Amino acid sequence: MPRRYIKRHLPDPEKIRNHRYIRVFGSLLHDPNLWHLNKRSVSGAVSVGLFCAFIPAPMQMLIAAAGAILFRVNLPISVVLVWLTNPLTIPPMFYFAYRVGAWLMGMPPMEGGVELTMEWVQAVLETRWQPLLLGSFVVGSVSALVGNLAARGLWRLIVVRSWRARRARRRHNRRGPAS
Repeated sequence: MPRRYIKRHLPDPEKIRNHRYIRVFGSLLHDPNLWHLNKRSVSGAVSVGLFCAFIPAPMQMLIAAAGAILFRVNLPISVVLVWLTNPLTIPPMFYFAYRVGAWLMGMPPMEGGVELTMEWVQAVLETRWQPLLLGSFVVGSVSALVGNLAARGLWRLIVVRSWRARRARRRHNRRGPAS
């Protein structure tokens, strides 16, 4: 079942409860729903984590943890999925979100080269923050929906395969070993 696979790869709940940023939630972390591994909890956590990954703000882990607590979905999965945004993936993810937002607002995309300086980033954000926020919201919402449906579908597929394998084993055992 998917539960065993996920449990094997998730960090220990006690480690997460004691993480310096997550610890701010205190007794809210003792809700058992935050640690359950079932189709609803995992697919909801995928939605929360993917949506939060597209929030152009620091401390996305805290936002994902708060979302997991609010929606009572699996906290470790929500927090881990935020790590999709890392120094290598942030530029293409947020540039794509910006392009989507500019397209939705009917704005021409920014011309000129990209400079990796704080002055350039600050100048761009001062003038082009609206399409970035809109695009981040839209792309985050769509990725959360697609991720939720994919997690539900994958969970269902694995469970059905497990049922079929169990049924085949029972049939084989009823017939007995071939002589």
